Amino acid sequence: MTIKEIAQLAGVSSAAVSRYLNGGYVSEEKKDKIRRVIEETGYQPSAQARMLRTKRACLVGVVVPKINSESISRITAGIESVLSSRGYQMLLASTDNDPAKELTYLKLFENYPVDGIILIGTVITPKHREFLKGARAPVVVVGQYTRYANCIYHDDYGAGKAMGKLAAKEAAGRGRIAYIGVTREDRAVGVSREDGFRAGLRAAGMEIEEDCFRRAQFTMDSGFAAALELLQKKRDIGVLSCATDTIAAGAIEALLVYTRAEIPRSAVQSGGRMEYILNRTGIRVTGFGDNQFLKAVTGGIPTVHFGYKTSGIRGAELLLDVIERGEQIPVEMKLGFRLVSGQENENNIDFTK
Repeated sequence: MTIKEIAQLAGVSSAAVSRYLNGGYVSEEKKDKIRRVIEETGYQPSAQARMLRTKRACLVGVVVPKINSESISRITAGIESVLSSRGYQMLLASTDNDPAKELTYLKLFENYPVDGIILIGTVITPKHREFLKGARAPVVVVGQYTRYANCIYHDDYGAGKAMGKLAAKEAAGRGRIAYIGVTREDRAVGVSREDGFRAGLRAAGMEIEEDCFRRAQFTMDSGFAAALELLQKKRDIGVLSCATDTIAAGAIEALLVYTRAEIPRSAVQSGGRMEYILNRTGIRVTGFGDNQFLKAVTGGIPTVHFGYKTSGIRGAELLLDVIERGEQIPVEMKLGFRLVSGQENENNIDFTK
């Protein structure tokens, strides 16, 4: 099927179809007509012909640390929504949290005919900085601050500080505060989030004692092991704060093992699993990320909601602005957060403005 045939079926000009396919201006009425015809016919424009016309492949390489993560899926959903709406396709590469693999895929995409690259960042090593400074394709980093590329990142320090203040309030009359962090090679989660949390505690006149601190990897199993070790050595913990909701999920399982508790079916059915654990142990678990699966199975814990999908949308829009308009002004965008108390009510505080 040709552009001319699509135009005839949609009742518009061939020029309108061409502009639609190449991301040019088309009225909303004509867009709807063209979109319906394309969906009904399954039309796929020729990639080779498009490259000849636009001098672009209309492909974007996206490098992610893992695919079995709710936050990553939200970010990639945001990226894909923008790319597809503007006629681009996404090539996805997962690195299993291996910085060396990240660099391999970044270099692969740089030498592949992609128009740009989005890196969902975890660590920015000296080799990453070297690549970003000399990259031959436009790059946008999502999730980490860097001065070597356009970047979209979250206010992890502010979120950590807000959670630290909440943890201090939760700890009143319960016991000491324990924290499970991650490697400080991760500047967002391992540094900004942890430093913010400590600052929030200091604002309330509290500190994390050294023997109440552990580091874990970004997995439930690692969170389980770190939490179980803390629980076995410290019997006066009142709040167990975790750097991510995934680690918090492991900590909740550790609480069950530690207390040898079985959750009554009534508590599971009513969504009160977390409240049952809290009442049984007296320990409050907190996290970051507002993981919806964790909320469904526990009834909700104090956590922080980040606009992950929004960061993906903004990152993709920024990259396409560079690709299509040649905008060279360095851009860094910090996104806000929302503190979630563990129950969906008016007490949840929005810091996104």
